[in-house]
Amino acid sequence: MRINADFSRRAIVTPRQYRWVASPQEGVERVMLDRVGAEKARATSIVRYAPGSWFPRHPHPGGEEILVLSGVFSEGDAHYPAGWYLRNPPGSSHQPSSGEGALIFVKLWQMRPDDRQSVRIDTRDPAAWSRQAGGAVCRLFSDAFEQVCLRRLAPHEALPTAPDGGTELLVLSGEMVADGQRCDSGSWIRLPAGDHARIRAGEYGATVYLKTGHLAAAAMEA
Repeated sequence: MRINADFSRRAIVTPRQYRWVASPQEGVERVMLDRVGAEKARATSIVRYAPGSWFPRHPHPGGEEILVLSGVFSEGDAHYPAGWYLRNPPGSSHQPSSGEGALIFVKLWQMRPDDRQSVRIDTRDPAAWSRQAGGAVCRLFSDAFEQVCLRRLAPHEALPTAPDGGTELLVLSGEMVADGQRCDSGSWIRLPAGDHARIRAGEYGATVYLKTGHLAAAAMEA
């Protein structure tokens, strides 16, 4: 399966374009934003857990990155409400579930094989944020190959992109405008390496999940 699998091209998916697809596990469905592979795939998705749904314990050989968007996402006896950022490195395993239901943003098989860092950050903790330019930033992960954060942007504030390594973002609140295209809350935008898009917050500002530096390698591998 190949969905938005040409990482040398821009891709934008807005909530009006969501197509919910059932997963192999009852009560869990997903919107496939990009995907290379079948059920075990390099994938970026929005995943919805119905109340009481779960997956059996399983490994993640390529790692897994999660941002909880709403509800409560659980791993065994650990429970993560909306706003938590989780990073499970290659070789880790877990048993995910949700008692009350949850909506999460998930990236699979996108970590380097030597990445061994497990991350748990509550992005709703004010101490996790620092002021930057007209807004604020919550730093989630950084190494020589990628940088991940949440950013709050002031109204009409421009978002710095990373043309050398590509830029990916999920609009968490507010609105972003990419070269004139309006992208409201829930929109996913992927700008490949070399893309010099003009992207800014809308009239009332925005909060986004932002990952940069990681798409040059993806374009060569795909």
